Amino acid sequence: MKKTALVTGASSGIGYAAAELLLKEGWEVYGLSRRGTVPEGAHGISADVTVEESLNVAVDTILEKSGKIDLLINNAGFGISGPVEFTDASDARDQMNVNFIGEFLTAKAVLPSMREKKSGTIVFVSSVAGEMAIPYQAFYSASKAAVNSLAFALRNEVKDFRIRVTSVMLGDAKTGFTAVRRKDSSGDRVYTKNVSAVAAMEKDEQNGMSPYDVAGVILKAAKKKHPAPFYIAGGKYKVFHILVKMLPARLAYFVIGLMYS
Repeated sequence: MKKTALVTGASSGIGYAAAELLLKEGWEVYGLSRRGTVPEGAHGISADVTVEESLNVAVDTILEKSGKIDLLINNAGFGISGPVEFTDASDARDQMNVNFIGEFLTAKAVLPSMREKKSGTIVFVSSVAGEMAIPYQAFYSASKAAVNSLAFALRNEVKDFRIRVTSVMLGDAKTGFTAVRRKDSSGDRVYTKNVSAVAAMEKDEQNGMSPYDVAGVILKAAKKKHPAPFYIAGGKYKVFHILVKMLPARLAYFVIGLMYS
């Protein structure tokens, strides 16, 4: 019997790549996105991760057809940029709603069936920015820090039900994420480094890992019998992570400031 996976944000980028790799390994794949577009061979479902009712209908549809969900790859997300002082509150709410609340609601929707079967894996897709807050991406960094905290707490809550939970923290990846970033330039006259900082981030992204490399790390984590609390996609980001943990906080954030401000 085929294993069943649900991938959010499957219409493009990392989610699309993850769905393709799962299909090649013989999984039954359901891809969830607002557009409902998925790789050939997957089942597309149109849903909004910020709307609980929409997610519940999607999950019920999968359970009716396949009887179970063995794996959730919680990937849907987007980014905003700009100085905190000039960030519109509605943009900040949208950022947290999609990147954090969306991952929470999707996990919440699949948990009852996993708990009943005492089996399942949830992979939260996060970012190294969640542990190394980046200037002019404060709310993106905050959303990913929240995702990490959610994953780490949930991991201990559901271990008695044999549900495995892990977080994969990404470095820069070359996807359509860059082009759809919601940029706020209203404070550029005051925060003159905003433009150059965001340009540096976007250059790093477009020279980053391919979505298939990232998806490979996600699938490797998903297939672990006893996954670690978190994984980092990209060798240099593992080094950055270690250095930030080892260095005094003042020095670590001085270095990040040099890179992106």
